Amino acid sequence: MSIVIIGGHERMETQYKDICKKYKCKAKVFTKMKTDLKNKIGNPDLMILFTSTASHKMVHCAVAEAERNNVIVERSHSSSANALNEILKRAERRTANAN
Repeated sequence: MSIVIIGGHERMETQYKDICKKYKCKAKVFTKMKTDLKNKIGNPDLMILFTSTASHKMVHCAVAEAERNNVIVERSHSSSANALNEILKRAERRTANAN
């Protein structure tokens, strides 16, 4: 499963990627707004928005891309490792139920 994380803390970027690896997911993490963010997001299976640490412009851009590509979006006000674990557990259960 491919995941894009929007927002979060820069210092936790590697931790986010490590957590995703535990769930056998490949992750892209964008903690800051990039000029070509829209093009870098791609077409992931899941998009996670850490709303407390992402700018409004970043969230708007990410949501627009998610809608365009029909991507599932999970929002979390907390950008902690625990919040990411919970989101990935739910996504794992969703995937298991779909199969």
